[in-house]
Amino acid sequence: MSDTGNGAPEETSASPTDKAAAIAELAERIRSIGPQASGAGASPASGASEASSASRPAPASAASEVSEAPGATGGGAPAAPAAVEPDGPRGDALQETARVLTSGGAPAELAAAAVAEFGDGAAERLRTDPWAVLGLPGVRPEHADGFARELLGPKAEPGDPRRAQALVLWLLEQAALRGHSALELAEVTAGLGRLRMPDPAAAIQAAVADGRVLPFQEELSGPEAHAAGGEDDEAPTRTLLALERLAMAEDSLAEGLLQLMATFVPGEDVETEDAQAEDAQAEEVQAQEVQASDAEAEEAGAQEGEVEAAADSAPADTEAPAESAPAAPGPTAWAAAAEAAPSSSATALIEAVADNALVLHTGGEAARAEPAALLAAARGLGLRAWAATWTDQGRESFAALAGADIAVTTLAELLSGAAGPGRSPDGSLALDLLVVLDAPLLDVELAATLLESLADGTRLVLSGDPGQLWSAGPGRFFADLLAAKVCPAVASRTPDFGPIGELVSGVGIGELQPVEAPDKEVVILTAKDGGEAVHRAVQLLTDSIPRALGIPAEQVVLLTPGHGGPAGTRALNAAAKARLNPGPGRFGGFDPGDRVVESPAPGITRPARVLDGDATGLHLEYPDGSRRTVPPAQAGRLRHGWALTVHQALGRRWPGAVVVLPEDAGPALTRQWVYTAFGRGERHLSVVHAAGPALAQAVAERPAQPRTTRLRAILAENAASAY
Repeated sequence: MSDTGNGAPEETSASPTDKAAAIAELAERIRSIGPQASGAGASPASGASEASSASRPAPASAASEVSEAPGATGGGAPAAPAAVEPDGPRGDALQETARVLTSGGAPAELAAAAVAEFGDGAAERLRTDPWAVLGLPGVRPEHADGFARELLGPKAEPGDPRRAQALVLWLLEQAALRGHSALELAEVTAGLGRLRMPDPAAAIQAAVADGRVLPFQEELSGPEAHAAGGEDDEAPTRTLLALERLAMAEDSLAEGLLQLMATFVPGEDVETEDAQAEDAQAEEVQAQEVQASDAEAEEAGAQEGEVEAAADSAPADTEAPAESAPAAPGPTAWAAAAEAAPSSSATALIEAVADNALVLHTGGEAARAEPAALLAAARGLGLRAWAATWTDQGRESFAALAGADIAVTTLAELLSGAAGPGRSPDGSLALDLLVVLDAPLLDVELAATLLESLADGTRLVLSGDPGQLWSAGPGRFFADLLAAKVCPAVASRTPDFGPIGELVSGVGIGELQPVEAPDKEVVILTAKDGGEAVHRAVQLLTDSIPRALGIPAEQVVLLTPGHGGPAGTRALNAAAKARLNPGPGRFGGFDPGDRVVESPAPGITRPARVLDGDATGLHLEYPDGSRRTVPPAQAGRLRHGWALTVHQALGRRWPGAVVVLPEDAGPALTRQWVYTAFGRGERHLSVVHAAGPALAQAVAERPAQPRTTRLRAILAENAASAY
């Protein structure tokens, strides 16, 4: 044995057969801890699926390229909470927590994050459980082990149950940053082994028994089942582990989707019923008139008056309820709306929405005309119809496409109540039809919150481009829905036009082919290394594109796979600032005129320009002309914005885009990444290419970074009879 840094012995080798047997045994032991449902949609306990809409945690951030925490020691950590003013009881808690942190060798700056995470008792929590520090931004297992050794001395043993639980949670949180909503048991076990945990099985069992980690047994099907093998008469299964908050979100999301479909009642044609009632009434009047003719004239006249009065009043009585009832157009009205649609794809979408509560719509940028046609038709039928986009830019571009009569807002504004139709007395959104654009960008927690905001029977259309990158947070909501096939999916036949659209469409099917670009819509440049790639990209930004194409530099974006490296966002932004707005960075590293981006939440990026700065913070101006002052405590959310990662660019497009592929970009590239990056340019796309054959290989062979989720299996089992 040798010292591995935390006192644990080195990992010993075992045969694949022994490892498989150990995993199978552990799965059996975990299943015995609590009641488990069998099958694809297994749920750990009855309470797990009853996720409340209140107190839902914010979505986890994406991988390291999505956001950076200032001063973080590990890539991809979420930004630390703003510092708390040290006054009153909270100030005392901060000071005491800072003392505990520094006594263990940790930065005092983590005190605010610790108090935000653990409350005013953070200091005592860290004393009694030093490995709890692993839940703070930027802290890695080796840091937590060192902190524990400083506080506990020889008692800080590698097999300590507190260390075991902290490591299990940390592994699942790191997986969530990579987009997984769950992990296979074998992956967690292997991860604990790499962290020198003496007894991974006991660690996992303890975390499951504690309730912060939930186990699920899932049946495999298709290629996964074939690869797993198993007995002929028994379907192979796998055991998944999920953080409690993600498990509840995924269960709540599936429940909401199924509830929406189960409570939907399509409208009926009521005109035929009214006509029948009028005919019957007319026949009755005629019979009374015939009978009256045999009586005396005075009596007949009186009877005719009564009949006429009844005939006049009856229709008003039958129409009153219809006037007060909510709009419920029937098949005839929907068919007329579909026939009047501007394209065959729009017709197909309107027809699907007429008969279904949940409809998926797939297509590129040009296909947004089809949801616009649907909204116009729905509002013409009297429905309360709204659209929600991911970004403010998406909102403005869709409003310009759809026209002034279409109601559209961002998803964040809709859910917060800042804009939109408002809420009904029961708390649900006051609408009949909601079209969510950019649907692939919703993670499972945000999607669950959205479903909880919809009233039973509401029509929901989820529209987006399935070829683009998935959400910054965990899950693959839109892709899982498409794969589960539990509702109609309308694929647009409207292509994205021009050389850029042709190039992107080829990438989407795994082909990277040259395209004709007579007006220089697409330009491919090679570079020998990252340094030359930065030079060429900045030259395109500052000179070539503005001069040759008339697109000003402020309307061009530089895109790259990550923040670090020779051609990451930091290197590109430094070079761009030196050319376009040189300065000392006198306001927290920024100068007036700097182009910046703000990340108020994971997956959300807002571009802005620095106007000035003072003691109150940085004064920013946004593209829509609005202004805001970012206080010093929130300045860590700002980055220079000439260059972005592709994840930061999701939901936005620019007149010109320059995609930079350094020589070390290969591992980060997938077909999905290239498709998204190349599609960010509206009028022009330049590619500065130093990645060699890695680009073509990624497009042809690596569709996407895999994600482990549960939603597809839950829906496939529970919605089999729904559609």
